[in-house]
Amino acid sequence: MAEEEVKVFRTWSSPFPLRVIWALKLKGVEFDTEYEDLSNKSPLLLQYNPVHKKVPVLLHNGKPICESLVILEYVDETWKQFPLLPQDPHERAKARFWAKFGDDKEKEREEEIPRAMEILQHLEEELKGKKFFGGEKIGLVDLALGWLAYYLGIIEEVIGLKLIDQEKFPLLLQWIQEFSTAPIIQENWPPRDELIAKFDASREAALARGLK
Repeated sequence: MAEEEVKVFRTWSSPFPLRVIWALKLKGVEFDTEYEDLSNKSPLLLQYNPVHKKVPVLLHNGKPICESLVILEYVDETWKQFPLLPQDPHERAKARFWAKFGDDKEKEREEEIPRAMEILQHLEEELKGKKFFGGEKIGLVDLALGWLAYYLGIIEEVIGLKLIDQEKFPLLLQWIQEFSTAPIIQENWPPRDELIAKFDASREAALARGLK
């Protein structure tokens, strides 16, 4: 059997490609990584994702797949070990709903803090009686929402506002601890200090634009 070509196009800082990397690692799939500079996109990235021109892109035996949630489902259907979606159709539909919910809400602006708190409350409710959103093991929803376990703390530090505390969100905090310290997850987080510096610079640039 010919060796598979599996390659992930990513940046060092974006949480979206991390979803794909986690999924491949959980399934034990070997892959190569291509780091992109989105201010100077490579010809290959533009070739493989001509519509959105962004990461992540999964290249599997010469065929590109784009958009992180689409890639997660492709990975789950292609490599059956360590399934990310439940077998039950209703539970599978629910998982897709929460993954999409988290994907949409990740794009919320920090100015919309009250709405963000409402969203976090929905997620807190969804965790009742469960270790992970996927149940007793990491699943597709955990990977989709995984950015919360690391990036949210960085955002809190940058904007100087605590969003998740023990009193309001005990289950979310427990999930953050369980998810973020799982070995495959933990070993792939970007450097925290570098992310804080990047977010600080982006926020200052946005504030400067707003003052013009």
